[in-house]
Amino acid sequence: MDRLRCLQVFSEVARCRSFVRAASHLSLSKGTVTKHVAWLETSVGSQLLNRNSKQVSVTEAGTRVLEAAQELLERYERLEADVRDSAHLPRGTIRVGTPPAFGIHHLIPVVARFTERYPDIEVTVVLDDGRTDLVASALDLSIRIAPKLEDVAYIAYPLMKAPQVLVASPAYLKRAGMPATVKELHLHNCLVHTIKSSAGFWRFAGEPPEDVRVRGTVRSNIGEALKQAALLGSGISVHPRYMVSEELRSGALQVVLPDRTPQELDIYAVFSTRRNMPVRVRALLEFLKEWASHPPDWSQAATVTAQPPAPVRPRKRAAVTRP
Repeated sequence: MDRLRCLQVFSEVARCRSFVRAASHLSLSKGTVTKHVAWLETSVGSQLLNRNSKQVSVTEAGTRVLEAAQELLERYERLEADVRDSAHLPRGTIRVGTPPAFGIHHLIPVVARFTERYPDIEVTVVLDDGRTDLVASALDLSIRIAPKLEDVAYIAYPLMKAPQVLVASPAYLKRAGMPATVKELHLHNCLVHTIKSSAGFWRFAGEPPEDVRVRGTVRSNIGEALKQAALLGSGISVHPRYMVSEELRSGALQVVLPDRTPQELDIYAVFSTRRNMPVRVRALLEFLKEWASHPPDWSQAATVTAQPPAPVRPRKRAAVTRP
């Protein structure tokens, strides 16, 4: 039996968590899909999938095989695409997903330089808050920013780090005081991102990591909205450094707890494992890799010398000045 085809069938079943859906996507019968998976399990001498009447899940051995299979399939698809497209220049349309702030301030300049190099390629940039289905949204590639990615449905290429930082305006810190420890954050008005911290927990690096539950008067699933609230003096917010580097330079925002590091994020280029990557998309991925090989200043965890106002330890959560 074709081993590469068995790996492809197994990967699709693992992605879909269903033999029936995998069979539909691959235009095969359910019986054929079952035979391919059974042959692969016999070949490696281990059960790769747990099956019951309601769902299919990947075993520990299956996870190892899946990771290796994705790499092999990607290399084979790249070989096919390179051979097929070797006589053609990259051209056509690419749909790219991105978080809004990163897209506006950092991805768009990269895309502009990319299209200068490849004038026959049109790039459409669309919003992806990290929960978008790439296949359903017809995205060729997406930028995901998270502590780690666990979705086996996609291949994720790590581009660079995205350190985070706690910030507040000088006006807020003058009014409410500078917290001296992570635990004191619960006394402050904290601006919470409802996707990244739906339960209101902020995590800080360390051994072990330290979590603190925070609350405040402004919550949003839009990072730029929380940054604007921080600039207006509403409270303390946490952002990737790429979002606030200019405001920190100008002094419009100030680092809070400079000796404590919020959980670091990684920036990934993510694409579907189900589709052969066209040469134009491969060109963009390589361009992103080239850009990431010379990371900008904000991707480095900076050591900040803070000059905060004199610490004031509030006995209750700081009040918010309203217009």
